Amino acid sequence: MMIKKFALATASAMLLTTVAFAAPPAFASTKVDCDAVMNEVNSGKKAKEVATDLNISTSSVYRCKRHAKEAAKAGTKSSMQAKAGKEPPSAMSAPSPAMAAPAAAASPK
Repeated sequence: MMIKKFALATASAMLLTTVAFAAPPAFASTKVDCDAVMNEVNSGKKAKEVATDLNISTSSVYRCKRHAKEAAKAGTKSSMQAKAGKEPPSAMSAPSPAMAAPAAAASPK
C-alpha cells in the first residue's frame, strides 16, 4: 500500500515538473516575413491577395503594415531631430562637466 502511494506521488511530481518547464508555444508573428509582405503590398496588391500568395492570414498583413508605418514614423522623428540639431535623449550619456564638478570637489585626494 505504501509503495503505491509513493509511486503515485512520484508520478504526479514528474507530471507537474514536465508541465511547469514545458517550452512556450510558438506564435505565428515570428514566422511572417514582413519584408516580403511589404514588397507585395508596395507592388499594388490588396491585403487578401498578399495573404493568399504568402499563405498567411490577412491580420498578419495588416500587422506588418502597422509595424512598417511605426518604423517609418520613428525614422522621421529621428531625422527631424538631426536636421534641427537636437540630439535624442540618452539614458547612458555622460554627466555634464558642471554636474561632475561638485563630485570631484567633494572627493579627497
